[in-house]
Amino acid sequence: MIAKSVLNTLRQIVGRDNYSDSEVDKVLYSYDATPMLRQKPDAVVIPRSAEIISKIMMLANDAGFAVVPRGSGSGLSGGSVPVENSIVLLFPPMNRIIEINEADFTATVEAGVITAHLQKAVEAKGLFYPPDPGSATISTIGGNIAENAGGLRGLKYGVTKNYVLTLETVLPTGEIVTLGTRSIKDVQGLNLKDVFIGSEGTLGIFTKATLRLLPKPEMSKVILVHLQSLAKVGEFVGEVARARIVPAMFEFLDQTTIQAVEGYTQLGLPTDIAALVLIELDGHRAVVEDDAVAVFRIAKQLGASFVKAAESDDEAMKLKLARKSAFSALARLRPTTILEDASVPRSALPDMLELTQQFAKAHEVLVGNFGHLGDGNLHPTCLISERDADEVHRSERFFEQVFNAAIDFGGTITGEHGTGLAKKKFLERAAGHAQVEVMRRFKAALDPNNVLNPNKIFDSDVFFRTKCERRIA
Repeated sequence: MIAKSVLNTLRQIVGRDNYSDSEVDKVLYSYDATPMLRQKPDAVVIPRSAEIISKIMMLANDAGFAVVPRGSGSGLSGGSVPVENSIVLLFPPMNRIIEINEADFTATVEAGVITAHLQKAVEAKGLFYPPDPGSATISTIGGNIAENAGGLRGLKYGVTKNYVLTLETVLPTGEIVTLGTRSIKDVQGLNLKDVFIGSEGTLGIFTKATLRLLPKPEMSKVILVHLQSLAKVGEFVGEVARARIVPAMFEFLDQTTIQAVEGYTQLGLPTDIAALVLIELDGHRAVVEDDAVAVFRIAKQLGASFVKAAESDDEAMKLKLARKSAFSALARLRPTTILEDASVPRSALPDMLELTQQFAKAHEVLVGNFGHLGDGNLHPTCLISERDADEVHRSERFFEQVFNAAIDFGGTITGEHGTGLAKKKFLERAAGHAQVEVMRRFKAALDPNNVLNPNKIFDSDVFFRTKCERRIA
């Protein structure tokens, strides 16, 4: 427990209205969107500026408590779950879009800006912010940067790190630094900005960012394809790539997910097909039309039972809703929903899709699979009850096989959700001992007292205890 005198000092720093240690708030902020991970903090605070966060971090180092940053709590790896002797920092009130610079194609925003709000604001000016995580309507820019969020447009446009130019950051020791510059090209010194992006709130606390924008595409076309087997899904991805087509969106839902989505949204989706594929093409009109013809041809050659292009923006939005509703729809089926995100090279997709089905059958767990076909990022989602210990164990064995298979294919245990608490036990197998030790050294150099979001990604306290034991010896 954090001493009452320390909590009183913290209350003075942030102001009484920005501080709470009520039992209700401690329970409310004891978890994020990750199932089965909970820990109550000692207090919850709302910092209103980088300077206030700096003072909080200095107090944390002096008093020896942990600080856990939290955006909207939509993370799926436990990155914003509190730890023992910790406080939670809430960022949604820091939500100003400071500037949209149409000459430089940039937007400067505070960390608490909701992703979808930024997208809407820049599109009103004919500009485009491509990162589009499934949680865009609730997730914050700061959280997206912390997780290096990807999303539905990752294949063509990349992920969050590709759009961050500058990053105002409070270091674990309290110093405020701005990483990067507003210039598109910047190779001065070490590329520290990209080390912090995707660090899951363990290396610094983001307060403000300048983001790169693009011109809004002239047009887009959404195409729906029904396929009769997951093997055909893998073939489809390969044939589209061989045709040198790079869709903005290339998504799929398996039969379990289709049935759940249809029950949830009543969009009129067929529930008897093996897989539903959604492709969005965007860019210049002539290129989009040519690529659409090629996609239709490829789908029919592979025996697709149905191929259709959306005839209006409303219809296109409804089709995208089918994909964006996948998690919510599946979550209605069982009490506990475990959504993961193993990634593999595109060439391994057919085998990975088939193996995931085999693993689910072997461990007798209900799994819906969907995800980003174009970049090999799959979201096998296990539907269980956390009150059933045997079912929990079987789901753990299922995911262990999924992650090991992804690693064996040259892939990764997480393409966009992060490692956090949920997957840190798999990190050394995936990244290797030497690389994890380098990560620990980064953490130790920037956070010598291990106060910022400790023990996320890897067990940092083990490294710190070892250092201390060596000094004593």
